[in-house]
Amino acid sequence: MNKENALEKLKAYENTLFALNHAQGLIYYDGATTAPETSALIRGNTLGELSRISYELSTAPENIEMLEYLLSIKSELHPINAREAEELYRDYDIIRKIPIKEYVDYQKLISDADAVWHKAKENNDFASFEPYLQKIFDSNIRFSAYIDSTKKPYDIALDLYERGLTSEVCDAFFTNLRKKLVPLVHAVSEADQIDDSPLLQDFPVDKQRGFSSYLIDILGIDRRSCIISETEHPFTIQFSKKDVRITTHYYENQLSSSLYSVVHEGGHALYELGIGDELMNTCLEKGVSMAIHESQSRFYENIIGRSREFCELILQYLKRCFPKQLKDIDTDRFYKMINKSEPSLIRTEADELTYCMHIMIRYELEKAMFDGDIKAHDLPSEWNRLYKEYLGVVVPDDRHGVLQDSHWSNGNIGYFPSYAFGSAYGAQILDTMNKEINVYSEVKNKNIKAINEWNREHIWKYGSMYNPTELFKKVCGKFNPDFYIRYLQKKYSEIYGISI
Repeated sequence: MNKENALEKLKAYENTLFALNHAQGLIYYDGATTAPETSALIRGNTLGELSRISYELSTAPENIEMLEYLLSIKSELHPINAREAEELYRDYDIIRKIPIKEYVDYQKLISDADAVWHKAKENNDFASFEPYLQKIFDSNIRFSAYIDSTKKPYDIALDLYERGLTSEVCDAFFTNLRKKLVPLVHAVSEADQIDDSPLLQDFPVDKQRGFSSYLIDILGIDRRSCIISETEHPFTIQFSKKDVRITTHYYENQLSSSLYSVVHEGGHALYELGIGDELMNTCLEKGVSMAIHESQSRFYENIIGRSREFCELILQYLKRCFPKQLKDIDTDRFYKMINKSEPSLIRTEADELTYCMHIMIRYELEKAMFDGDIKAHDLPSEWNRLYKEYLGVVVPDDRHGVLQDSHWSNGNIGYFPSYAFGSAYGAQILDTMNKEINVYSEVKNKNIKAINEWNREHIWKYGSMYNPTELFKKVCGKFNPDFYIRYLQKKYSEIYGISI
């Protein structure tokens, strides 16, 4: 084998991998959006068969030989080709340790579980979902042992979403947040409370859909490559930088829900759409990690989307859509309503200040499951206990409790801490960005493009060319959660007129 021959094989290998991933992604997207309920009966088998083909392709001796050869001459390769070989070999080194039957059965399991979860949430029926959830956790614990039996199983799960992340790092991070933010949460709860009832009136869904379209344009999302649809739990899926799809869920009596769902998912979409053209059709054509990805979605949702300047920008359009509901609302009141902080039940509706409490609860439950301290049967009661302990709220039912997120039904265990780290990354990115452009002045002037261009140049264009820690350090220097803590302290002390 020579270099030219190996690079040709690399290209052919990635083309086939892309086709398989594309097909699996489309089937999942269809199932989560428009597919009829009974389609779940065949979807799992199809996804299982495609995963079998993908497994066999990834572990085929000729492909491993090709990757090993390219790695042996890495110094001679273009940086993109060298990185491709590294990433594909890493994927192989993980998947080869999982027996093929267990791998295929797991793909079927999470497809079936997702369909069961949708129905269980609708009917407030955790019992129907419980056996699937236990099997999903059992599989992930077993897979972790296959991958590296010398490490804590949960650390393996965390690493799959954020390379290098461990429970030790998470424990230190969350302890720091609790110590410095809980006093602020208490001070806010004792201050005069904000009346956000104008946002809880009747807001017809058809007009909300029109507003979502406006938001897509304001964010600068290329409509030729991105569409928006509806689902139970909003998500973004990327097939390539030329095909990114976001979803939302509308509530007639809760205007801010879809508003910030669209902006959040729009942040994910902008990242994928902004990846460099030179990475197209490679395994590097994707965001590098979930925490970096969430740094973008949370940045647009909260740091930009909940800023006074953005509130002023969108309020006039909203008042045209809903003149009766918002006729007496000015920018200052709208800004305060949008940023109202109070303990709540639903993670996706949580304010910036209490949001990480929701993540800590999920983190502790996942860790307890991996440590064998609890089983799936215990999750509802443990969930309810922690919500009472951490947020002081009583969970009325499982639909508003343990069934609210889709992540576990999709096998995304170890993902949740990425939201908290991503939020903290976003605050440090803001500080760095402000040294080059005046972020909020640009928002006030309707120039989101300038912010997008900065993110594209510093983060998006690199796709998966760098490891997440390496990329973040390249952009912002060493990660320091105090940027996030100071950001929240400043914002909420001003909104509530308190001193910290």
